[in-house]
Amino acid sequence: MRIVLTGGATGGHIYPALAIGDAFRKKDPGCEIIYIASGKQLEKEIIPDHGYELFQVKTVPLDRRNIIKLAGTVQGTMQGRNQAMKIIKKFRPDVIISTGSYVSVPVVLAGHSFGASVYLHEQNGFPGVSNRFLSRFSKRVFLGFDTAREYFPNKSRLVYSGNPVRDEFRGRDRAADREALDIPQDDLVIMVFGGSLGSEMTNTIGEAVARKYAGKPGYTVIWGTGSMYYDEIRERLDSEGFAPSNVRISAFIRNMPEMLSAADISVSRSGALSTAETTMVGRAAIFVPSPNVTADHQYYNAKAVADNGGAFIVRESERTTEEVESILETLDGDREQIRRMETLSRSVAPVDATDIIYNTVLETCR
Repeated sequence: MRIVLTGGATGGHIYPALAIGDAFRKKDPGCEIIYIASGKQLEKEIIPDHGYELFQVKTVPLDRRNIIKLAGTVQGTMQGRNQAMKIIKKFRPDVIISTGSYVSVPVVLAGHSFGASVYLHEQNGFPGVSNRFLSRFSKRVFLGFDTAREYFPNKSRLVYSGNPVRDEFRGRDRAADREALDIPQDDLVIMVFGGSLGSEMTNTIGEAVARKYAGKPGYTVIWGTGSMYYDEIRERLDSEGFAPSNVRISAFIRNMPEMLSAADISVSRSGALSTAETTMVGRAAIFVPSPNVTADHQYYNAKAVADNGGAFIVRESERTTEEVESILETLDGDREQIRRMETLSRSVAPVDATDIIYNTVLETCR
């Protein structure tokens, strides 16, 4: 089987696609897989490093605010479709698997015109505009959250799978990962991150946590700022001489499976990927849902874990940082609660997602 993966610009779209591709490689070592995306920096760094050949096409985000920009979107998308068609005609795929975002639109359009079977995966409870548009060309739409079902018109094509997570997150050993990362085994390890780009709120929390525990024996803080914020934060902290040995700051956490495994408590937004990865490793979480998403879907991502006892939810407000710090102090004083939360978090992990996707594609692609 020949497969084209697409979806990108952020880790939230790239990593689910890679998890799906890895599942096909594992179950069918003879399959051939390529990745077509926009060629953004994060795609160039992650996709080839994961063992997939990356092809680039023109992609343009949808902007409906004025007719001139919308016309540019259509023109750019058609240019990208023509570029994708050249790649697809040469590769001759049986299947196109898209994890969404505007990056995927020209690839799916080209793949459908070529006659390949199209499959979509929607990570969030409220679908993105690209997946809603492309669903008419798909054989199946896989849902990360069943609540997304109501937003797609053709219910017969919908399959609830959960969100695919890479195998690296399964069955990890905290002690081994701490040893590999040179983190003391008995430390309370707090990890704060805001995704590949980062967010102002998680960085405000990250800095507060870093300063609170800086230099304190028995604590390690891991802080992922996101690429948009790293240079400014690093320059400012360096100018202060702020460099405690127990605080690790990076733009993007590339070894996320090891880092999450080494952590006791994760503090993050509750995007679909972050939520799925946190539960797959089984870590106590403090989720701070972004208020700037459609239909408040990050809140509902977090609620699925919090309702089961595996996470706390802190709404963004003027007191967010203080509330997070208060929860951290409570958990620090009750390490057994952390262990209980880990078990409850792991119990809602989407462990069968890639199996469901693989089996469904095999059953329906012809």
